Amino acid sequence: QLQASGGGLVQAGGSLRLSCAASTRSLRNYAIGWFRQVPGKERELVAFIRWNTGYTVYSESVYTESVKVQFTISPDRAKRLVYLQIDDVQPKDAATYYCGLDQNGLGGQSPTVYEYWGQGTQVTVSS
Repeated sequence: QLQASGGGLVQAGGSLRLSCAASTRSLRNYAIGWFRQVPGKERELVAFIRWNTGYTVYSESVYTESVKVQFTISPDRAKRLVYLQIDDVQPKDAATYYCGLDQNGLGGQSPTVYEYWGQGTQVTVSS
């Protein structure tokens, strides 16, 4: 099972750190993805990480080489957590954020890749 936490109300320009906790004994050989979803739209990838190698992929919609990276996904191996740091939060970032687990360990852009999901954590942005 997964549990996402850390959401809440944040002022535009502020920062948040979301956490994804897994109840499994180990995340070895798994991949964890962070997605976000707003009502009426599909769940979209923000980033995923392969636990074994630390290899990360960010969605093209949240990362461009010409601007500062707004999102950072990172592991806490001792605590079996995966963080999603969101900096310079903007109103467009308001959504429910979910973490998913891919038992195959590869991750991917599509939510169908992930077999298990946390319950989601809501991020609300005030301007």
